[in-house]
Amino acid sequence: MSFSLDTPLAEALGAGPAKTLDRAFHMQSVGDLLAHYPRRYADPGELTPIRELPQGEMVTIVAEVLSSTVRRMRNRAGAMLEVTIGDGVGRMSLTFFAKNLGQAEWRQKELANGRRGVFSGKVSLFHNATQLTHPEYELFDDEADARRSADARANVPIPIYPATSTLQTWQIAKLIGRALDGLGDVPEPLSETVREAEELLRARVALEQIHRPRARNDLDPAVRTLRMHEALVLQTALLQQRDAVRALAATARPAASGGLLERFDASLPYELTPDQQIVGDQIATDLVGTWPMNRLVQGEVGSGKTLVALRAMLQVAESGGQAALIAPTEVLAGQHLRSITKMLGPELAPLVMPTLLTGQMPAADRRKAALRVASGQALIVVGTHALLGDKTTFADLGLVVVDEQHRFGVEQREALRAKGSSPHALVLTATPIPRTVAMTVFGDLDTSVIRTMPAGRAGIESHVAPLAEHPGWFARVWERAAEEIAQGRQVFAVCAAIDTTKKTAEPGSLPPSDDTGTGPRWGVVQLEEALATHPRLGTLRRALLHGKMPADEKDATMQAFARGEIDLLIATTVIEVGVDVPNASTMIVLDADRFGVSQLHQLRGRVGRGGVPGLCLLVTEAEEGTLARDRTEAVAATLDGFALAEVDLELRGEGDVLGSSQAGVRSSLRLLRVVKDAGLIARARELAERLLAEDPALAQHPGLREAIARRVTDEDRAALAKN
Repeated sequence: MSFSLDTPLAEALGAGPAKTLDRAFHMQSVGDLLAHYPRRYADPGELTPIRELPQGEMVTIVAEVLSSTVRRMRNRAGAMLEVTIGDGVGRMSLTFFAKNLGQAEWRQKELANGRRGVFSGKVSLFHNATQLTHPEYELFDDEADARRSADARANVPIPIYPATSTLQTWQIAKLIGRALDGLGDVPEPLSETVREAEELLRARVALEQIHRPRARNDLDPAVRTLRMHEALVLQTALLQQRDAVRALAATARPAASGGLLERFDASLPYELTPDQQIVGDQIATDLVGTWPMNRLVQGEVGSGKTLVALRAMLQVAESGGQAALIAPTEVLAGQHLRSITKMLGPELAPLVMPTLLTGQMPAADRRKAALRVASGQALIVVGTHALLGDKTTFADLGLVVVDEQHRFGVEQREALRAKGSSPHALVLTATPIPRTVAMTVFGDLDTSVIRTMPAGRAGIESHVAPLAEHPGWFARVWERAAEEIAQGRQVFAVCAAIDTTKKTAEPGSLPPSDDTGTGPRWGVVQLEEALATHPRLGTLRRALLHGKMPADEKDATMQAFARGEIDLLIATTVIEVGVDVPNASTMIVLDADRFGVSQLHQLRGRVGRGGVPGLCLLVTEAEEGTLARDRTEAVAATLDGFALAEVDLELRGEGDVLGSSQAGVRSSLRLLRVVKDAGLIARARELAERLLAEDPALAQHPGLREAIARRVTDEDRAALAKN
């Protein structure tokens, strides 16, 4: 029976294997299975004498079956077959597990004493004896045949697949082999002309060679072909999404002479930075265009993105339109409202009535806020996910501003946009994004960058405190904090956890790590206990802030810190985004190696925001030369977030930028790597733009159209921008 990539697995392989694959990897079709590519390839190796077998490596040997025994398993159902083989010099064992006694006895008959064959597998030790577990084997009657087969097999790479405890790599390989055996023609995503110009394989050949290579030379052409297919499908899908937005009719929102925007600009006590001016002009042009704006603005922490967004809100408000800003946390939403109200001043704020709407507000306050929004009184609305609720309606939603895009998926942005008539969308992120990532993840948005920082920033010094080499520096970190506070400044201390252990540390000493030895050493609870008895910090005003606190308590704590009523704030990463305290001079990050590069950069951006010089101390026990230590050192070495974003990608190597934790199993990158494949992604973008310009409906490219339908569902389109 011949089948296609769309054939259900139950039809192609049977109900049992289909159910197993669905449970393990959420696979539904033959195409899903064949897109489960090997993560690496093992070399079977040259024929190796048993006495010289290297532990942990794949080997191929020719040997004779000397004896075998079958026994039932003691602690679980099934049976085990142990076979002793020898090559005339050494001996070793083969171990096979079976579902029942009958299966084990069947294999024992096949591996009868005296049979010779070729055996391939990974060498391991069990009770100090060499063994192969579930090896591949082929039995021969003729010694010369056995050796010829072994020599041939020694050059064939063995694919190693991402596996689970219930589905081993060799089982996956067999299922993929069955699927390939029955697979018919595979649609070509690229035309013959483009395929030959790009020197790519046919799609069917590429699938065969990546899963069943005959030699190492088969792999590179197959991988390059399938990477180009993946890049082209994603780029075309994103461009289609962009074009779909551009097909909508937008309400023009021009700025009027002497209107809100002009009055606001005149009231500013400082000049806009060059980048703020450029990006502001781009947005102003978008807002009077024929289709809805769909723009991503990325910029460093403190670069003035909120000011740019507020100017866009005021331009929309001039025509009576409303702007909604959605933030990821209650704390950040509240801060945005206060910041916007302050920037507007007493003359302009009453005209646009900035209004907060969150899920944690008292019911009466929330009803009042919702009424202002529904009636159109509130022209600027700030909130959290509460803005997405069915009960929240707008009179004339003209602009959606999404803060911190990496916390929101496209479907949430679209849910907010659906509350208006094709409103404009502005996405803000303080996480600098390399060009290839932006192209891969945010290809449906026009992008703007704010690199220049406002004048008057005192700058930030960053240092690593490497406790592995200098444990005495830990005490110095807290002395340094005390010195800053003595000068009237404030300090953040950030931990990777809320509570790691109930054991209290001695002042200035390291508490024990968690029981597994793998978790963070410090939690905010442990740090507070340790600092409570510190000779200088113990008497100062300290407070805790973490995600499990009630929203009103978190907000009250943050406001008290902003007013200067707290000297030392011990917090988790709840303070990562949006907290603005100009008097905060020092950021201490404990277990810094447990944070990502962008996260450390965000945390560092909380200090040095006013005229007070900033100091960032990254405390780590990571050993020199480890990836965790390199990551921490990279952050300390530069303040350039765009350079750090590139470093982050390099350090993560083949880590999936669209990892399943953000984007779901089906929409994570499979073969593409945004650093290594930057040129290929850019080329795919060019091809996609050209194809859509010539053939918007892809009528002349049915293979590509089918690949997009198969690869990018509606849910996947939404998940593409979760990063």
